[in-house]
Amino acid sequence: MKQSASDEIGQLRRDVAELERQLDAVRSMAVGLCTATKVGELIPEALDISLKLANSEAGSILLYHPDKKKLVFEYVVGEKAAELTGMEIGTDQGIAGKVFGAGESCVSDDVSKESAHLREVGEKVGYITTNIVTVPLKRPKGDPIGVMQVLNKRDGPFDAHDVTLIEIMAAQIAVAIETARLNEQARLATVMRFIGDISHDVKNMVTPTVSGAETLRIVAEDCFEKFDRCLEECGRSEAETENVRATMQELRELYPMIIEMTLEGSTVVQQRMAEISAAVKGIVSKPHFEPSDVASIARHVGAMLDAHAMKKGVAVNIEPQDSALTAVVDGKQIYNAIYNLIFNAIDACSRGDSVTLRVAGNADGEFPQGNCIVLECADTGPGMPEHVSAVLFTDEAISTKPMGTGLGTRIVKNVIDAHGGIIELESELGAGTTVRCRIPASPP
Repeated sequence: MKQSASDEIGQLRRDVAELERQLDAVRSMAVGLCTATKVGELIPEALDISLKLANSEAGSILLYHPDKKKLVFEYVVGEKAAELTGMEIGTDQGIAGKVFGAGESCVSDDVSKESAHLREVGEKVGYITTNIVTVPLKRPKGDPIGVMQVLNKRDGPFDAHDVTLIEIMAAQIAVAIETARLNEQARLATVMRFIGDISHDVKNMVTPTVSGAETLRIVAEDCFEKFDRCLEECGRSEAETENVRATMQELRELYPMIIEMTLEGSTVVQQRMAEISAAVKGIVSKPHFEPSDVASIARHVGAMLDAHAMKKGVAVNIEPQDSALTAVVDGKQIYNAIYNLIFNAIDACSRGDSVTLRVAGNADGEFPQGNCIVLECADTGPGMPEHVSAVLFTDEAISTKPMGTGLGTRIVKNVIDAHGGIIELESELGAGTTVRCRIPASPP
């Protein structure tokens, strides 16, 4: 049946209204993307805009993690956001998995009739889904990066206009995610080149120190031999000889220790540059597990940082002071973790404060409360505000020190993660901070 002119005009008006709604959506999204400064702020904002325009209750963005081969609920808006965020599903599970694999949108007016619907997710968090639109998120070249889901439209089923609108929003979100990823890659490449230059400079500066220390060792030993020979040939009485020899004895005992500290410090500087490079890349070398005395490692680190602590007027205590505590760990990585824990704590403290590193073992029970080694670094410093402590051992960590980078905490987390451990943090403004690292007593 042929449409009348008035019907055609009415349809055109509806089409124009829908186009205006889509343009408003794009405009709102553009404003949201421009005002957000980080991808972690940008995506939830864009998702929230999508829900408002589609008049829906909830939504989520699942991104594909190639290392896990899973789709992960990265961003969730709605009443069950806290429970859903971080949940993982297989790429062959649910409507999300189907859309990710096929690369085509799916509209489910009644999910109870959908065989692909993953009911376990809703049951686990206590949320009932009635209808849902799932659209793929793709890079500009068409490679899938995840899916976007909009759930429970308030005023009836999703129509074709809603689906088009959600697809438009998803396309912009995908571009935003990809742009953020490319920017991060470019930033890391610049940082890595910069660190490479610094590492080369540090090596050049440390090499004369190492050579000088080795030369000083040879010269000193030769001088002491000549001194003893001259002393025996000078014809003095035995009492006078012993008196002169005693005068030199303190230097004789002290210089090997100073030489070793100089050489070890130079090695630590170069290792530190390698750690920083790895931390910026977000990687840590595979641990080499072997029986190691963790308590002895802690005491060694304490001795290395004692001069730094004394300069700041901060007392450093290592507990226990003498007993051994052996565990199967990567001794070098544990050294690095303890070094950064104590160093960061010292830097956070003021004159008169103290830092205590406690090493303990618990063989009973199951990890994490039992069958573990515990490294606990407690300081009496100023403590941290909640917004800092909440992200301290994450990629969003920020430094409260001038020119600080937050890499120290990232190195600690890399090491503990590599050992299959967990980190607990307690901090209160004006009452100090305690970082507790629990590491399985046997390799993961």
